[in-house]
Amino acid sequence: MTGTTDFSVRMDDDIKKQCETLYGELGMNLTTAINVFLRQSLRVGGFPFEVRLDQPNKETIAAMLEAERIAHDPEVKHYSDVEEALRELKR
Repeated sequence: MTGTTDFSVRMDDDIKKQCETLYGELGMNLTTAINVFLRQSLRVGGFPFEVRLDQPNKETIAAMLEAERIAHDPEVKHYSDVEEALRELKR
């Protein structure tokens, strides 16, 4: 095994405390948890979890556009509240 080196990270105090508690419950300290993360990153060739922007997929975008169209279509029946819509469904 090769030598070790010091590594300094700036983070929010509350995040650090929460992570120390979480990893402590898993039987490790924060240094060990960070080493696990880094080793797993090397093993998978990137982040060991999905990193993405929270953007809707194509299907969701299409549904949102359809809902917008329906909301503004004067030919589509509109309801003033949920109870009215439910009464219509029960007919």
